[in-house]
Amino acid sequence: VMGLAEVIRHLPRLIRLRRELARRFLADPPDVFVGIDAPDFNLGLERRLRGAGVRTVHYVSPSVWAWRQGRLKTIERATDLVLCLLPFEKAFYDRHGIAAVFVGHPLADEIPAKVDGNAARASLGLPGYGRLVAVLPGSRLGEVRRLGADFAGAIDWLAARRNELHFVAPMANFPVREVFESQLRDAAPGRKVSLLDGCARQALAAADVALLASGTATLEAALLKCPMVVAYRLAPATRWALQRFRLLKVERFSLPNLLAARDLVPELLQDEVTPAALGAAVLDQLEDSHRRDSLEQAFTDMHHSLRRGASRRAAEAVLGLTKERDR
Repeated sequence: VMGLAEVIRHLPRLIRLRRELARRFLADPPDVFVGIDAPDFNLGLERRLRGAGVRTVHYVSPSVWAWRQGRLKTIERATDLVLCLLPFEKAFYDRHGIAAVFVGHPLADEIPAKVDGNAARASLGLPGYGRLVAVLPGSRLGEVRRLGADFAGAIDWLAARRNELHFVAPMANFPVREVFESQLRDAAPGRKVSLLDGCARQALAAADVALLASGTATLEAALLKCPMVVAYRLAPATRWALQRFRLLKVERFSLPNLLAARDLVPELLQDEVTPAALGAAVLDQLEDSHRRDSLEQAFTDMHHSLRRGASRRAAEAVLGLTKERDR
């Protein structure tokens, strides 16, 4: 679960799980505990374990540089070390006196520098001709319910104007597929869309442009050198809280734009997300060849900056903590 309001109904179960995990680890303490992502769950667990003398590492920095910066105090109390996937995160922690290491991003190590789009199309059984639009409305049901109808509407808008376009939509799981199929029936009746079970990476490699919900998929698209349009819509209560308490600290929200510190790809947020606006932005990405060339170079530079042997570096940092303990 993500957001603020969205978490509330799951809170009792999550608290019980965390309490049980703490009990187990305190009964048989590890040399080092590595909490992977899920900061609202893991940081509380790490703080309790660290207070009992267990060394703690948090792998994947929370987006504390972007919103809820009050969490810095929690991170400082909870962790001996934060392992960062993005270069600007370490600089942020250095300014606040919190131990952090930039290890690089595992996706940058996994994804080759050059991608064969034709081979990706063939592997998915997609046509080798015409231009292909990949549509990824999110991996969580809440995201798909908030964005999927407009993404489906954008498919209808685009198909009405460019009948040579092909559409492919990789689905994260069966419930997401069910919801999006229903949205397609309502908003894009009769439009042909190749729905895939998983295979997001292959779809992005094959595509000429992608329409994406904001998240890790945007970084994956950048590493695959795929132009994109990024959209997001928060739950109403979460949006209200962010605005009311001024919790959001960044002007951009997609990872490619954050990494570049400039507007590389179009972003649409909240009421900006409409079928016509999404469709027009996708069409603009398809037809501007000069932008496509400059985007490919920017994405290539980004790929090189993140390719650092992340898993090896992370392991070395964790082992370094165990050696400090032994001394």
